[in-house]
Amino acid sequence: MKKIIITSILAASALFASEANATKQVIPPVVKEGVGYIKMLGKELKTNMKKHMMADKSGIDAASFCSNKAEDIAKEVSKKFPEGVRVYRTSLKIRNEANKPDAKDKEILEQLAKSIEDKTFKKKPTVVKLDNNKTRVYVPLIVEKACTVCHGDAEKINPEIKKIIASKYPNDKAVDFKEGSLRGVIVAEMPTKK
Repeated sequence: MKKIIITSILAASALFASEANATKQVIPPVVKEGVGYIKMLGKELKTNMKKHMMADKSGIDAASFCSNKAEDIAKEVSKKFPEGVRVYRTSLKIRNEANKPDAKDKEILEQLAKSIEDKTFKKKPTVVKLDNNKTRVYVPLIVEKACTVCHGDAEKINPEIKKIIASKYPNDKAVDFKEGSLRGVIVAEMPTKK
């Protein structure tokens, strides 16, 4: 009996160990590199947005900060990237015309939006090799509750926030998002490594 229990424990241990190893994914270097650049920008933007949201729960201070300073922060962070690397944000519904998606961006955004709709979405980076010796790593941005202050139901956004946004982005389309929906992507574009 003792032998059967020990054998069962060993078999179970081996099974759990093999399952643990099977679930450990090997992350390709290009994904690590791209996500690293994205985190540099994302951390800087998120830290500042959080600070402004905490200072003013209405979101007016954060909207003003985002409209006036987010691009400057992105430019400053970009100076730290190696030559040929760029990180940008885009969406199917853009606020800033400079963030308009190209054909590949649009294709990836549509795939991600469909996967959320189909309930097959997994929050993981998407890697695409382009014909121009560039590789892109796409990381999805999912709408959180705090995002809806400026990007939620257009009818419910604070009129002061609308005014701030309209003054900088008169063609704003980045509204009517719901919590859990796809806001867009942050993309790291890098030279393809051989």
